[in-house]
Amino acid sequence: MAIALLFGLGALQYKVGEFSHAGPGLFPLLVSCLVFLIGVVTVVRSYFVPPVPISYNVKNIVFILTALGGFAFLSEHVNMIVGILFLVFCSAFAGSGYSVARNLKIAVALIIIAFMFRNLLGLNLPLY
Repeated sequence: MAIALLFGLGALQYKVGEFSHAGPGLFPLLVSCLVFLIGVVTVVRSYFVPPVPISYNVKNIVFILTALGGFAFLSEHVNMIVGILFLVFCSAFAGSGYSVARNLKIAVALIIIAFMFRNLLGLNLPLY
C-alpha cells in the first residue's frame, strides 16, 4: 500500500487530464489507486481469515526468475515469440503438473495478445 501511495503521489506531479483527454499521469494514478485498493481489501480481509503459515519452494522461485530473465534476454536478442514460449514452458515447471497442450494454449493466447498490443495499440514489440 505504501508503494502504491508513493507512485500515486508521484503520478500527481504530471498532468492527469480527463478520461476523454488523458494526461501522462492518469494511467499511473489509476493503477496505483487499484493497487492501493487491493491492499486495503487484503488488510481488512486479514482480520477475518485465520492465519496460514507460508511455505515456499526455492526451486520454484528459481524456475520463475529463470523464466522472466530468459524472456527478457530472448525477447531482446532473438524475438518476443521465442521469449514468450520460453517464459511459458519454463515457468510451468514451477507448477504442480506439466502439460504441453496447456502450455501451448497459454503461449498462443499470450502471442495473440502481443500481436494485439502491436497492431491495435501501435506498440513497437519485436515479435519476429
